[in-house]
Order: sequence, then C-alpha cells, then structure tokens
Amino acid sequence: MKFNKAFALAYIAILVVLTACNNNKSDDHANKAVLDTISLSNKNFALAYQDGDKIFATSIDTMKQISFGGATDPAISPDGNKLAYTLSDSVGNRSIWIADMENKSQGKLQVNSKNYYQAMWSADGASIAFNIFNKKNIWKVGVIKADNSDYIMLDSASKINVYSPTWKNEKEIIAQDLSNLYTFDLTGKLTDSKPIAGLIGKDFSIASNNHFFYSKDGSKLIFNAGNTDVLDGLTGPSEAVYVLELSSKKVTRISPKGINVPFVFVTADDRIFYSGAEKPFTQSKIYVSDLNGNIKTVVDKGTHPTGTLK
Repeated sequence: MKFNKAFALAYIAILVVLTACNNNKSDDHANKAVLDTISLSNKNFALAYQDGDKIFATSIDTMKQISFGGATDPAISPDGNKLAYTLSDSVGNRSIWIADMENKSQGKLQVNSKNYYQAMWSADGASIAFNIFNKKNIWKVGVIKADNSDYIMLDSASKINVYSPTWKNEKEIIAQDLSNLYTFDLTGKLTDSKPIAGLIGKDFSIASNNHFFYSKDGSKLIFNAGNTDVLDGLTGPSEAVYVLELSSKKVTRISPKGINVPFVFVTADDRIFYSGAEKPFTQSKIYVSDLNGNIKTVVDKGTHPTGTLK
C-alpha cells in the first residue's frame, strides 16, 4: 500500500509544532522540531523520507508512521530506533539533531560549526558522518558518535572541499569533490583518491549532492549522476542511478529512463532506495531496488529516502 492510501488509514495526523527562538547568541538555540504526540510503542520503522515541509519515519508498508515539520535530510538509524535530521535557524545556520523515536527525546550533535548537515549513519548505528563547513570556509567531513563523543573532522588541514559523505565500511568513509572520489580512515587521514571519470567514464556529470556507495562486498559502486538524457519538461540535466562493477568497469543503469533521480541511498545490506519523478516532474515517488535492478515502488509521494537494515 502506498503512502497516499496508507496516510488516511494508518492514523489521524497530529499537528506538528516548530518552535522558533530569536536568541542568536548561540546556534544551540536553533529551531527545534517537536515530534507528533502519538504512541510510538511496538512500531517497526524501516524508512525515512521527506514530503514537502515534513519528514516521515514509517514502516516499509507505510501503515505505521510518525512525522514532524521544519526539518530536512531525514536519516533513519540502521535499527530503526533513531532519526537524524537537519534543522535551519532564522539566520541560515544548519545543525544536525537526533530524535529517539521510542521516548521522543531529541538532542543536537555538538560540533564547533554553524553549518553542518546531511547525516549518514554507520552500519552499526554508533556513529554519524556529515558535511561540515570549517573555519576556513572549506567543506569537510565530520564524524561523531551518536552520544556526542569522539568528534573528529577528517582531513582537516587540507584545502580539499569534499561533499556527500557515505560509509565505505565501518572504518572508512568516502566523499567526492566533483572530480575525485576520496577515501578517509577514521583517524582523519586521506588514504585514497581516484578520478571519478576514471571509474565511471566521461559520460556523466557530478554535482555536490551526488552520493557514491560501495556494495557490502566492496566489488560495486552505486551512485547517481547526471546523464545525456533529454526529458521534455525537465529544467536542468537528468539524473539516474547506476551500478559500477569495479573489476570490469561495466556501468549498469538501475533507474528506468524517463525518471529523473536526484537522490539515492544504499543500505549496508545492498538495498538501493531512491526518489525520482516522471513527466511532468512535479511529484516524486520513492523506489527500492536490489543490485540487479528489481524495482518496487515504496511511497507514492516523497523524496530523500533512507532505510534501515532488514
């Protein structure tokens, strides 16, 4: 059952309140999203996504769900118990918060920046990677434990801007700078750099919000990128989801033609979630696929999906 049907059947939505604070002395006083005041016991959350100005956490059939407003970049933890998200305040500062969906508590990740966003959970749910703007006005990758301990900025001394971090495995993180794909270890050291065109070919265009994910066995690279498709009615380049076989350098398209896919997320057990829109490109759906391109529609209206482990 898709979202637009399940929404009416599952529960009566409760008004979500976003409280704003006008005290700009510290970004600790950023806007705070208030979770729906419904019972969350015995709910099995498997997916998080955005729909307009709300983010949702839901079971995979969308029959059980909660939502709250004023937040972006929903990232559900691998066990489905926590939700990380980005909040922006009235002066444009961005910060990452974590909500415990069982007891409805929420708290801010404490790092020394006024601009950090786009959380990505490690497979064990212990740590979060994210993009962070440092004092030298360079985009870096931050990593912190979910309990706010052991914060580190990776490759902090270099002048390399990096975007859209993801976890290669429990000990390594990858990110890109539009031209190269970088690998970092958790001590903050840059351990590898590969030209993206050398990996996937020269027929794709890369934007700062394009993500790359390694498959669980490390043999494949899953990514979304701009292509040469001409889609009538679409402003800007079309994007799609692809799988690169690293040994053969064979690139296989996962998302079908005619769908523009600006966001992809891959779980640590190799399920590919992505959001895409067909002509007239006014409403995006959420899909899930395996590495072989077997696709199912999960949500009829939504963007920016992230999923749990099975």
